[in-house]
Amino acid sequence: MRQVLVKAMFMLLVAAGTAAAQPNPHTVQLNLDPEVRQGFERFYSLDFDGAYKVFTHVSQEHPNDPMAWNYILFTVIFRELYHQDLLDTTYYARNSFLSTKRNVEVPAPTREQIEGLTNKVVGMCDAAIKANPNDKDAYFERGYAKGMHAAFIVLVDHSFAQGARQGLAARNDSEQVLKLDPQYADADMAVGIQQFAVASLPGWVRMIVGIMAGVGGNKEKGLAMLRNAAAHGVVTAVESRTALSLFLRHDGRYPEALDVQRGLAREFPHDYLFRLEVANLTKDEGHGLEAIAAYKQVIADAQKPGYFTDVRLQMAYFGMADTQRGYNFIKEAAEGYTQAAQQPNCSDWLRKRAWLSAGEMQDLLHNRQAAIADYQQVLKPGGDQSQASAAKDHMEKPFTGK
Repeated sequence: MRQVLVKAMFMLLVAAGTAAAQPNPHTVQLNLDPEVRQGFERFYSLDFDGAYKVFTHVSQEHPNDPMAWNYILFTVIFRELYHQDLLDTTYYARNSFLSTKRNVEVPAPTREQIEGLTNKVVGMCDAAIKANPNDKDAYFERGYAKGMHAAFIVLVDHSFAQGARQGLAARNDSEQVLKLDPQYADADMAVGIQQFAVASLPGWVRMIVGIMAGVGGNKEKGLAMLRNAAAHGVVTAVESRTALSLFLRHDGRYPEALDVQRGLAREFPHDYLFRLEVANLTKDEGHGLEAIAAYKQVIADAQKPGYFTDVRLQMAYFGMADTQRGYNFIKEAAEGYTQAAQQPNCSDWLRKRAWLSAGEMQDLLHNRQAAIADYQQVLKPGGDQSQASAAKDHMEKPFTGK
């Protein structure tokens, strides 16, 4: 009997190992390559340069596979967004970013590379689809590139009309993938994002989008598709969880969003952004003191050599200061905003937001000279000027709000 059980267990292990080694027919096969997975491990530790190096080698080994170039596009776009302080979700978890006047200056070589890679992938996929109208991988790869490009131009250029067109094109490609293969879970991400995004638009805008583009939206359907991509996708699983957390946060469903985000932080403990988002969500849920402790822990971990890669502490200091401000810890908030502004890799936009907030706290502390000095930092010529009007007002009349 014992021998039979041992033999049965052995056969099960062999079968499991064989199944794990088999290719997944519902994704681009290159996504399963061990070197590609290594590149994503580096990416999700925010080692963008390390990921870029790995993916560049992958593209050299697979020059005719559009997905290989998509990996590089993905890395270049998110590295730039990170360096512009645009991956702190407090910026776009709500609709305020739609009306901001922020000017994002992207280096010309970076923008040219992003445009060139996008066009390269789309051109390769167009040719593949022309040769085989049922090439589900080509549809996915083209939609993936257009979706990333849409995110870039919306967040960087605030080009909402062009971004909407690109996003719709990504959705159409992904819907075509799902028609050809309903189990192609990676394609659920783009459709899910569009479903939720369209449903979140104001009523009259949603009606116009429906009439002009012929697409509708449904929040719960969008969330369900993101959950499926998160559970079964290969190349979109982590991004789908990130989008899911953001959308749940947008709708004030903080416990659900926190559950998703804590899972990401446990899986990728050295991803600074995942850790930061746990603190952000804890703050938004209304547990400010816990959030302050979480921000402080992130800052403390950042002091450990090699714990985070390319850490941008201004995000943590600013989020912590906002939380302290809400609890009327004015002196601590002033210190936090100042720390954010003084970080050497802080974007000019966030730096001036921090100086403005620091000045407001100094006014509340009746430190008028210190407040004026902070407002003068905001009013320095050049760079971002979106906070200048508020700073001028505070120079004339001390800030008295909260």
